Amino acid sequence: MERRTFLTSTAAVGTLGLTAGCIGNLSGGGNSETVNFILSPAESDVDVQQQYEPLFTHLEEEAGVTIESNVAKDYAAVLQALDSGQADIADAAPAVAIEGDNQGSTDVMGIRVAYGAAKYFSFITTLADNDIESLEDLEGETIAFADSLSTSGSLFPLYMLSQAGLDVGDAPQGDPADFKGQWSDHSTARETLVNRDPVMAAGTGAFSTITHVPKSQLPDRVKKYNPSVEDAGSEDPQLDLLQASDPIPRAPILVRRDWEADARDGVREALLNAEESDLVDENAEEELWFTGVNEGSVSDYEPVQKVIDELGLELGQV
Repeated sequence: MERRTFLTSTAAVGTLGLTAGCIGNLSGGGNSETVNFILSPAESDVDVQQQYEPLFTHLEEEAGVTIESNVAKDYAAVLQALDSGQADIADAAPAVAIEGDNQGSTDVMGIRVAYGAAKYFSFITTLADNDIESLEDLEGETIAFADSLSTSGSLFPLYMLSQAGLDVGDAPQGDPADFKGQWSDHSTARETLVNRDPVMAAGTGAFSTITHVPKSQLPDRVKKYNPSVEDAGSEDPQLDLLQASDPIPRAPILVRRDWEADARDGVREALLNAEESDLVDENAEEELWFTGVNEGSVSDYEPVQKVIDELGLELGQV
């Protein structure tokens, strides 16, 4: 199979589309060390910096640092910010962790967990009242996806489509062969499926669509690992589940490999020791979607590497 390079960016250092959002020094006084934390782009309906405020407050109080946060314009920009020294630590996609390790520029500081589960899922869903009953029925149709580098919202849906016999062509960086693709974010992909007639299916993380999928349609592997299973089918309109992926290791917290500041060990310890009560504020408008961080390494993402290999993709220099 001819391999296709992706995870590329032409953005110059300093033009990464970062949205500044200094959280401020909440604990350590004016002499604390500043840690630059970059966030992956969130859903269109989520303020990711507000989500992360409890975590940032915890890190500041426990590690005695000042957190400055920025939001990257896309997943590739997260790695470029780490590689260029504009960020010390980041939330990132598994594909970014794999390429960061390939480049020798990043380490996995931890793997996010939600209510004890360090795995999550990709869903391909369709509206309940259309004629799509299987992935094979999507040939010639339009499918909405999340960011092109999203593990659960792009790579795994493309892999599932490929395994069903559909030619994914040059996706996710180019055009699919057997269907049309649109890339945005998880929420937009879901809403596009619901509101726009040409779109017949959506590839998203399960977290974006599970509340629209009847619990009876969920396979046992999803019921075992997904903490949101009790909310399945609680929202309208109903979406039918065409396929759920195998379990995917949850996304990593990455750290710049050459970050040798005194604060590094303190931040790592505070991160790995964080309790659910340190991270989740149930009264907040934007609740953080994970409840802890486990130790991990890039080897935990071998299932993602397998999908990348099966799709014939090659992570490229950012």
